[in-house]
Amino acid sequence: MKKWTRWEDWVAVGVGLVAAVCAFALPQMGASMPWMLIVGVLLIAAGVANLAMPGMVAMEYVQLALGALLFVAPWLGGYADMQAGVAWVSWIGGAVAVIVAALAVRPAMHMHDQTLPH
Repeated sequence: MKKWTRWEDWVAVGVGLVAAVCAFALPQMGASMPWMLIVGVLLIAAGVANLAMPGMVAMEYVQLALGALLFVAPWLGGYADMQAGVAWVSWIGGAVAVIVAALAVRPAMHMHDQTLPH
């Protein structure tokens, strides 16, 4: 698998970008701004790392964990009830990030196995 070609990682980068931009673009309540900004930037970084080095299986799990964290962030940050729009961005973005990371684990394992010396 070539670098910079995995659609799953591009989707994760996009989710991180949307979360980070929404931290500034949408009205914020509770701790939504730091949660969305930090998790969004970390998702972008994990996606770029996975795009640059497609055989890093552990980074796919990091990406999956960040997606799960984005999904639960409205409850952890206290903005699940206050601001429906921001919470929905977190819930949908987190779910999408978890799904694409889960889809990317098996191809990353296959790529990793091919790069091991036999």
